[in-house]
Amino acid sequence: MLMSRFITLLMMFFIVFSAFAEPKTNITGTVEWDTMLIRAEVSLDLASAGLRLPAGRSQGESYLNESYLRLIRPGILNLQADSSSTLADLVARGEFSLSEIETLALRANSVPPALSPDMRFMSSSWTIPVSGISSALMRHNRPSPIIRTLNPVSAAQFTGIVIIASENLPVHGMRSTALPVPCLFPKIWDSDMNLIYERSMLETRDIPVVRYSPPQGIFQNNPSGLSPELREIVGDRPLRIFATGVFGIKPTDLIIHRNDAMLIISSEENRRLLSQGRVAIILDESVLRYNFSGE
Repeated sequence: MLMSRFITLLMMFFIVFSAFAEPKTNITGTVEWDTMLIRAEVSLDLASAGLRLPAGRSQGESYLNESYLRLIRPGILNLQADSSSTLADLVARGEFSLSEIETLALRANSVPPALSPDMRFMSSSWTIPVSGISSALMRHNRPSPIIRTLNPVSAAQFTGIVIIASENLPVHGMRSTALPVPCLFPKIWDSDMNLIYERSMLETRDIPVVRYSPPQGIFQNNPSGLSPELREIVGDRPLRIFATGVFGIKPTDLIIHRNDAMLIISSEENRRLLSQGRVAIILDESVLRYNFSGE
C-alpha cells in the first residue's frame, strides 16, 4: 500500500515537473570572418514545449525569440576583439556591457520561423553583421595620426593595401611559428616594430579595420586578379605585401617589412588608405570560419 502511494506521488511529481519544464531549444551557428557575418539558427522541440499546431504556432515563435537572445550571447562573447581579448574579456573589464551585446543581437536580420519536414521542430535564422559589433566598440572621436617618415621613398599611388598572411609565420620574440587568425581589431607593425596601423587611425567608426579573404580572393580570372568583394575595398591597383611575422598573445597582429611600410607612409595618398580602412588581409581558409552551438 505504501509503495503504491509512493509510486502515485512520484508520477504526479513527474507530471507537474514536465508541465513546468523548459522547452528544449538549441542554437547552431557560424562565424564568417570573410563575409563579416554571424549566422545562427535556433530550433525548438515542439513536444517539449507542449505545443500542437496550428494553435501553438504563435507561442512557438515567442519561445524562439526569447531563446535567441540567451543562446546567441556566448557566440558573440567568444569573438576575438584583438590579440589579447575576446568580447567576454571586455565585458569582464567593464569596457563593454551585456546590454550592448543584446542590442546588437536584436539588430540582426531574421528569417520567419519554419517547420521541419516531420513537424517536430520549429526553427528560425538570424544574421548579425560583425561590422556592427566593431563599430559599437570604436571609442575615438577623431583619428590618431598615422606614422610619417623624414625620408620618404618614391611610391606609386595605390588604391588599397592587400597583406598576404595565409601561411605559418614567425612569432615575434619567440622561436616558433603560427598561422595568423582574424579578429575585430588587428594591428600592423613594421619589421622595426613601429606601429603602422590600428583601429584608432580610422576616420569613421562605421567601417571595419580590415576585411578578410581566403587566398582564392586574389587569384580571380580578371585583370586585377581580385574577387568583386576585395575590389570594392582595395580597388584595382592595390599594394600587395607579404607579411613577415605575427605578434601578440593570439597571432592576429601582422608584421610587414620596413621597406613595404615605407611605400605606405611616404605619401599622403597612401596613408589615407589606412585612415579609410582600405586594407584587406589574406588568411588561410581554415581560420576564416568556425561553428558554435549550445542549448
